[in-house]
Amino acid sequence: MQHDIVIIGGGAGGLELAARLGRTFGAREGRRRVLLIDRSIFHLWKPSLHEVAAGSLDSHQEGLSYPVLARRNHFSFAFGDLTGLDPAARTLTLAEIRDDDGAPLVAPRTLSFNTLVLAVGSGSNLFATQGAAEHAHLLEDVADAEAFNRRLTSAFLAAAYSDERLLNIAIVGAGATGVELSTELIEGHDELSAGLTPDQKFDLAVTIVEAAPRILGGLPERVSAKAAHALEAKGVRLLTDAKVAAVHPDRLDTSKGPVPADLIVWAAGVKAAETNRDLGLATGRLNQFVVDDHLRTSAPGIYAMGDCAEAPGPDGRPVPARAQAAAQQAAYLARVLADPSRDRGPYVYRDQGSLVSLGGDKGVGSLMGGLGGPNFLIEGLIAKWAYMALHLDHHRAILGVRRTALLALSRLLHRRVSGRLKLH
Repeated sequence: MQHDIVIIGGGAGGLELAARLGRTFGAREGRRRVLLIDRSIFHLWKPSLHEVAAGSLDSHQEGLSYPVLARRNHFSFAFGDLTGLDPAARTLTLAEIRDDDGAPLVAPRTLSFNTLVLAVGSGSNLFATQGAAEHAHLLEDVADAEAFNRRLTSAFLAAAYSDERLLNIAIVGAGATGVELSTELIEGHDELSAGLTPDQKFDLAVTIVEAAPRILGGLPERVSAKAAHALEAKGVRLLTDAKVAAVHPDRLDTSKGPVPADLIVWAAGVKAAETNRDLGLATGRLNQFVVDDHLRTSAPGIYAMGDCAEAPGPDGRPVPARAQAAAQQAAYLARVLADPSRDRGPYVYRDQGSLVSLGGDKGVGSLMGGLGGPNFLIEGLIAKWAYMALHLDHHRAILGVRRTALLALSRLLHRRVSGRLKLH
């Protein structure tokens, strides 16, 4: 089967690109020309995974069906996982699909394309740390977040009836995911404790272990300092300048001594899949596809975007793996692919600042800054609203203004009725 534009990966960037192209081509042409392929049947904004892990967000309520999004935005969707690529023949192979019992449902498929966009994302970098793969939870997709939440629910129950009445959680990595997860865990525990009898109450000790000298190393120092102060006020222990030597079922061995842990989350580093090296395209040190300033890979007619792409940035370093970069690249490629005959010039990453949620009505971040320009510090409720606005802007790009407003209202009302923490 021949397709004009095939997009592999329905994350923030890939989905926004498919939606933009589908709406540009219209109902008649969009579904025929644009095909989005993903290995999940529904979409969840990746920066929300820490909320799913902590139990403050229901992935089944928040998730958006790809087939429904495809119908509304005039593109086609196919369920599948990329396993092979022939750049010269312009064909790709999708893996066999099996049910939960291992029985085959769909045989491997081969598709052809005129233009291919790789938006397959990236994962965590374990840095070959002993025991990390075996004993640490990752938060790379919805399945990871839900698996951790199930373990967390069991750990809460065990701690409530243990002699120690203490649950230790260690988070490796003090980037946005690690910081935001720690606040969600603290606030979830506080809400749970308020409903327990005195003989069931237990303490939660959360430790963030970071190899760098400070947390949120990609943000300005004053933003990092504000966030550190807020975390410590919540009772989070920050262990910086500490390298993890080994991960065990009940502790971390670090350069500053052991850290006890009943649950361990690895939220450090970014690295694309090793299988990217087998697709016949040039890749970099972190297995990302090397692209030029037009997001073109080493093969004609094949582009890469988002976390899986090593794109040149204006400061000489690769564009950072951030949701805002993926959204910018989606907007750029939508213009390029809608009219290939028109020269759109190179893609230029524009750092619009970074925001971090600190739970409740708190946040901190810098806006309109970076890369040598001025940074404007915002914090508190304003920063929290700005953080929420980023999430809603992604939904606006794929749902439209009216449906996004309804979704936001629905989520607010549901939380008011059912509470913040979900243990089911």
